[in-house]
Amino acid sequence: MIIFLYGPDSYRSRQKLEEVLAHYNKTHKSGLNLRFFDCEEKNVVINDLKDKIQQTSIFKEKKLTIIANLFTKASLKEEFQKEIKTFLDSEDIIVIYEKENIKKGDKLLKVLNKNAKSQEFKLLEGQNLRNWVKKEVEKQNGAIDPNALGLLINYIGDDLWRMANEIQKLVNFKRNKIITAADIKLLVKNKIETDIFKTIDAIAQKNKKQALNLLYQHLENGDSPLYLLSMIGYQFRNLLTIKELMEKNKPYGLIIQKSGLHPFVVKKSYYQAGQFTFSELKKIYQKIFQVDFDVKTGKIEQEMALDLLVAGM
Repeated sequence: MIIFLYGPDSYRSRQKLEEVLAHYNKTHKSGLNLRFFDCEEKNVVINDLKDKIQQTSIFKEKKLTIIANLFTKASLKEEFQKEIKTFLDSEDIIVIYEKENIKKGDKLLKVLNKNAKSQEFKLLEGQNLRNWVKKEVEKQNGAIDPNALGLLINYIGDDLWRMANEIQKLVNFKRNKIITAADIKLLVKNKIETDIFKTIDAIAQKNKKQALNLLYQHLENGDSPLYLLSMIGYQFRNLLTIKELMEKNKPYGLIIQKSGLHPFVVKKSYYQAGQFTFSELKKIYQKIFQVDFDVKTGKIEQEMALDLLVAGM
């Protein structure tokens, strides 16, 4: 029997995998018939998988074989598909766990969806995401008001790995009290701030198209152009501060001390600063300052200013 777990929401698919493992361990106490293959990390060949499936157990219990990231190895995936009947006919449990996206036209995907117990984990959105967050808060013995719930989703989006961590932090902070919007603003880092790093990376790599696409996504979601501009300015100001200390050959520990920035900010910005010259950063920061001035004095429309700023970097 094959259980096939896949989809872009790796948090929920991982939870399902852990449910299968917990159920198996509860039923089969020896633990000697559990096998795990990560095709991404090990040089797994098809005979390794077949041998474990066909191996006779000294215990009268089913074997559980977990095969992770099979779709990342094209040759192994092709061989697996040729031998699919062997795996489908097995009386033991085989879990194929795939955390990456799979193309819809993939042949093995079609075979598994037709013949295995398949479950696809799509990214949650809308009311489904709200329901999941509310249940997760309640599962951790917490409570959250509707406004705070909406703000939390706006800050984090559909990243359930981060969402689960933030919920745990908020529940522990409130200690049986209702989580409010003020708590979200105090404790949760806005997703925009995280994504700005990606935009800066794209600018550093001279990939203006990607940088603009990232900004357009925020604008389409209703994010303020002025706020985005301020975040870009804030990050380049940090890069300029760090780069100046790097130019003076200051060690990393002293850069944290002298910059006055949070160690987390320095850690994420240090590599980015190395991708620019000090002269480039000064010119970019001067452009940001000028664009900010032009917007605030009404010389240029906000979205146009952002567009021209990134295009001119």
